[in-house]
Amino acid sequence: MKSPLLSLPGAVPAEGVDEGVAAHYGDLFREQRALADGTGFVDLSHRGVVTVTGEDRLSWLHLLLTQHVSDLPTGEATEALILSAHGHIEHALYLVDDGTTVWAHVEPGTQDALVAYLESMKFFNRVDVTDRTAEFAVVHLPAGSIAEVPGEAVVRETAYGRDLFLPRTDLESYAEKSGPPVGILAYEALRVEHHRPRLGFETDHRTIPHELGWIGTAVHLQKGCYRGQETVARVQNLGKPPRRLVFLHLDGSEVHLPPAGTDIRLADDGPDGRKIGFVTTSVRHHELGPVALALVKRNVPLDARLVVDTTAAAQEVVVEP
Repeated sequence: MKSPLLSLPGAVPAEGVDEGVAAHYGDLFREQRALADGTGFVDLSHRGVVTVTGEDRLSWLHLLLTQHVSDLPTGEATEALILSAHGHIEHALYLVDDGTTVWAHVEPGTQDALVAYLESMKFFNRVDVTDRTAEFAVVHLPAGSIAEVPGEAVVRETAYGRDLFLPRTDLESYAEKSGPPVGILAYEALRVEHHRPRLGFETDHRTIPHELGWIGTAVHLQKGCYRGQETVARVQNLGKPPRRLVFLHLDGSEVHLPPAGTDIRLADDGPDGRKIGFVTTSVRHHELGPVALALVKRNVPLDARLVVDTTAAAQEVVVEP
């Protein structure tokens, strides 16, 4: 879905999964600094919006999600996953309940599959699942923002800021009074800085929650049964995940950022050494320079010197080995 805010001065369209919103508005580092200082807003209107209504909504979702939501307080934000039977991550939902409706925003293009799965699991529960993407747009306000929140918006407030579910018809008028606009690249740079994984970026077809540090934030270990729980419990109690998320500081003398999927090797093994991981997201940060998130084998030493293609890299622990 193409955002009307792409008509704003300086807007450069994003590509790939984030197509439909602005990558930036002409000054990437200024936009990053604005977010870090608590000013501006990010147009996330390309993300999917799904709602669940009905008196059984929380108890029903509790049976399907990795998070404990049966007693989710009104207005309290949480995040949750849907796993395969083998414990691999299929969906990531960013949730809030407004007292009558659970609102979730999800990765662009994943809402159809999510709604289809939820519909298949309704059985006799008193719930209604609706794709609201065509009606509502997501807007992000950074932590510390004093921007006005319209009364008709549903708000999901976290430590990183507030996600607003706005009527899509109000998006342009809201942007006029809530600037400056900030592109998705600046939003992504701060996401990487905060070591926050993203579905489809830090995940592949075999990713389990332990590898990304989603235990605790999106996976509740003391709740009842859900699809994939056996894998979660077994890894938590009896073993370790095969891979772990790391934060990489990249050699700043390189001109180009390594794209997602770039192989990581031990520097001491040389250019023909075995692959021990791969880049998932790389960004240029306004203070830290070129940095990245990556998945590496669990047993890679914490003090190992790494090389990303031909770029030297130092790792910072996100998930303990």
